[in-house]
Amino acid sequence: MTVPPVELDDFGDLADPAAGFPQATRERWRELAADVLRRSGWDGPPDAVEDALSTTTYDAVAVAPLYDAADLPDAPRVVRGPGPWDVRQRHADPDPAATREAIHADLENGVTSLWLDLEAIDPAALPTVLDGVLLDLAPVVLDAGPRTAEAAEAFLRLADGVSVPGGNLGADPIGLAARTGAGADLGLAVELARRCAADLPGLRAITVDALPYHDAGGADADELGCSIATGVAYLRALTGAGLTAEQAFGQLEFRYAATADQFLTIAKLRAARRMWARVAEVVGVSGGQRQHAVTSSAMMTVRDPWVNMLRTTVACFAAGVGGADAVTVQPFDACLGLPDAFARRIARNAQSLLVEEAGVARVADPAGGSWYVERLTDDLATRAWEWFREIERAGGMEAALAGLVPERLAATRARRADNLAHRRDPVTGVSEFPDLKERRVTRRPGRGLAAKSGGGLPVARYAEEFEALRDLADAQEDRPTVFLATIGPVAAHTARAAFAANLFAAGGVATVTSGPGTDPAAIAAAFRDCGTPVACLCSGDRLYGEHAAAVAAALREAGARTIWLAGKGEYEGVDATLYAGCDALGVLRRTFDDLGVNR
Repeated sequence: MTVPPVELDDFGDLADPAAGFPQATRERWRELAADVLRRSGWDGPPDAVEDALSTTTYDAVAVAPLYDAADLPDAPRVVRGPGPWDVRQRHADPDPAATREAIHADLENGVTSLWLDLEAIDPAALPTVLDGVLLDLAPVVLDAGPRTAEAAEAFLRLADGVSVPGGNLGADPIGLAARTGAGADLGLAVELARRCAADLPGLRAITVDALPYHDAGGADADELGCSIATGVAYLRALTGAGLTAEQAFGQLEFRYAATADQFLTIAKLRAARRMWARVAEVVGVSGGQRQHAVTSSAMMTVRDPWVNMLRTTVACFAAGVGGADAVTVQPFDACLGLPDAFARRIARNAQSLLVEEAGVARVADPAGGSWYVERLTDDLATRAWEWFREIERAGGMEAALAGLVPERLAATRARRADNLAHRRDPVTGVSEFPDLKERRVTRRPGRGLAAKSGGGLPVARYAEEFEALRDLADAQEDRPTVFLATIGPVAAHTARAAFAANLFAAGGVATVTSGPGTDPAAIAAAFRDCGTPVACLCSGDRLYGEHAAAVAAALREAGARTIWLAGKGEYEGVDATLYAGCDALGVLRRTFDDLGVNR
């Protein structure tokens, strides 16, 4: 069969693909959205629709439901060029032989640089750890905390005469002060920077680590402002010691957290480059910001750790789109101890797939031009710059660590904790959709990335309050149990029974149902057989009106100490209600007390 040639004119007006469609306007969208909201009881005017549907980040940045070209900010774009980012794997196994084996496996399978935790690994073991590693090909980043001097000397001896292609000695006295509460001595950082600038032009001396502020519960602008203030403090110290501004800029690498909130992560990395470019402009140099993005420790979970694969993959994607120069994906079992070979393989393969198959690194600034991302970047940069200037007015980052920074982080952490408790910030597999039958994953003990210290800023994971209750429930001889009085037919009570069971399971509490029915005596008999003093009524509003009071009275007579109701409203005999948005942690803690579980 012969296909006749097709002329372009046959397709009509190709210059305008929207030809023939009605013109879409923001005003028309508001009218349509207002009509939908009114069906749910909202009675505002169309002009108020966007406010009604907007959300606010922890930095008080408004996220609107709709963006158009009018939202594009009049601000410069500072981008990283196209090309693969540096795939950087972290190593923290104190066994030098095991670490050496893991390093070689990583380098043979896609990793392009190494990050060594020399607070866990003895710096004296560096010759063994790096045996067989071609230091002229694989950049090495050190992270030794109080042992930075010892670790740097050990590495510099190994690298003597080698033209290293990159890497960092990891001096970060201000970050160390944030973690430990000790004072910040910048002398070592300055001396190492001098040596690198003079003799090792491919090696940097200083890491500006923003992870302590993220791990302490800080929001994105908190992290950005603290990092820029820290970078400025290091610039002052380095130029004051005789380095040129260009040399000082070349000694700094910034480390940021990448989270599963992909758009905020993208905006954060883009905003960080813009802010640092402004510092460079003021100083009079053209240096850019070298960025190392690390998937967040705070978002990781011990329970149902397999979900961490999803979190870290999204975070890695966001880091790549945001333009990070180097990315570290934490293995999914990083919170449990030392990651095994499978977890490490999955972590590095996530990056390989995004770079090689998804093509995320093929273009510069993939999110550039997006109305939403550009506006979010500008708003976040503005908030972070205000915070940076506040730190500067307080005397700089070192002085701000004495009170201003911890106070701000504590306020953000408290707001986040409230959202986590009410499950407005759900944690999949922990506060939402927990599996009481999950098989616990165990690993060899080891130092995690966000290791707790004896002083300084706190370290908090989002899931830890729920996980502590799960651990307590698991430790009981008999699992704590709540009786669900399911009133009426299955169709009437299933939704709220499932909701209640999910909420109680978030604290490790099992549930037993009475089965369908409305007979108070039969429900009370099932309750007695269950042997628990806590019950929860589950049904629809109509059946609650008909049966809740009678069932509650029967349960109370059968020995119920506390009677919950899944839903809202007041009913005789019901002590309290649980519903979407309630204080889930408060419900669970009260349930533990009612069940006699010592918290």
